[in-house]
Amino acid sequence: MIRENQRLLNIILVLIDVLVIIFSLCCSFYLRFNTTLFGPIGGHLSYESYIIFMLIVVIPVYLILYFAFGLYKPRRTYKNIFSEATQIIKVNFVAFFMLVGILFIINQPDFSRILLFLLAIFASFFGIIERFIIRSFLIRMRINNRNLKHILIVGDNDLAFTFAKKIKENPYLGFSISGLLGRPEHVGQEVEGFKVIGAFKDLDGILEKHSFDRVVLAIPLKYYYRIDELVESCEKVGIKAEIIPDYIRYFPAQPSVDMIEDIPIINIRYVPLDDSFNRFIKAVSDYIIAVIAIIITSPIMIITAVAIKITSPGPIIFKQERIGFNSKPFMMYKFRSMKVQNPSEEKSEWTTKDDPRKTLVGNFIRRTSIDELPQFFNVLKGEMSVVGPRPERPYFVEQFKETIPKYMVKHQVKPGLTGWAQIHGCRGDTSINKRIKYDIEYVENWHIGLDLGIMIKTVLKKNPNAY
Repeated sequence: MIRENQRLLNIILVLIDVLVIIFSLCCSFYLRFNTTLFGPIGGHLSYESYIIFMLIVVIPVYLILYFAFGLYKPRRTYKNIFSEATQIIKVNFVAFFMLVGILFIINQPDFSRILLFLLAIFASFFGIIERFIIRSFLIRMRINNRNLKHILIVGDNDLAFTFAKKIKENPYLGFSISGLLGRPEHVGQEVEGFKVIGAFKDLDGILEKHSFDRVVLAIPLKYYYRIDELVESCEKVGIKAEIIPDYIRYFPAQPSVDMIEDIPIINIRYVPLDDSFNRFIKAVSDYIIAVIAIIITSPIMIITAVAIKITSPGPIIFKQERIGFNSKPFMMYKFRSMKVQNPSEEKSEWTTKDDPRKTLVGNFIRRTSIDELPQFFNVLKGEMSVVGPRPERPYFVEQFKETIPKYMVKHQVKPGLTGWAQIHGCRGDTSINKRIKYDIEYVENWHIGLDLGIMIKTVLKKNPNAY
């Protein structure tokens, strides 16, 4: 029944996507040809030519890309819209260049490229809204016990019960635990709130009598010799068996799987910014934001530079070695906020709230974070990102990597001017363990929406630990 529902949902999604693309085209067409926002129109094709191109080329290209980027796969296990939104943006990015390429191949110079650019923007915007509404509706249905998938768990160990509890605690998934198979002495009993409906040997008979959407094998390593037998029993009735590896408890993070020929390799830490498209999106957004920020804050930077020069002897810009992406050192820029000091002291001393080394101007620019503005030039150089874990001095990195578990994970992405830890108050002389916890959360769960949220909160939220 669920499979039929999924097919119906996919058909509905395709039809709605077509309507969204047509609506986006109409908006793009109106903005390009019925306003003067994008300059004079010049020579262009007839309306009929645009309609024919839309029906024959644009809609098929978009639907093929939607399928290729997995936008018609079940997404019931995704808690939010961000992963799907990223895929929709990717589709529109690729579609724009594909459609421009097609126009070049068929030698059609009169077709408006601006129209295609506007289409990519509108289709991204309306596509994300469409999927958000649909996913919200489906989640509401599942929370109300409709459109459920029924799961049989093979196993009655800690792993099986942990998985069952996760399903029960997250009704948005739309899964219902029909029962567990376990040890003969547990059959017919409720263990930790879940009924054991049979033993391993009963799997064939239970699958024949009952209908399940998924069978999940969550058995200890000592029973792995039975996996072939259990998988075969599932496949006999046309159900795909899924396995939760017993050793997953040793993974420190969300894993991902690569294939070398036919051998699966499990990466124990998933880093979204390892994806080349994600890196490209972040790099482009960093560059644009850095340029805009430098232009907007240039009067403040000029006034700050003059104030530092007048009130304190020494350089205006303070350069200090920090450890960045892939543990490589770089020179980070700041407005000098302290008296010129011995380089050996500067490398190994923390700044404290009432630090006597701070200058009169320095106290103000540190409290308001104006001293960090020159780091936008580090962003332009590709050494930093606008958002990311804050970089630390080599002296402290050498200390922390030996004493703080997982400290070096933060160096798997570029360091930032602000970060997930900073908007949670972890700045200055605060807990390193807590800071690293937030940094790792950022590294493993990055998406462009998270960066935007951090930037907004950084601007709006006053940090009491800024000194």
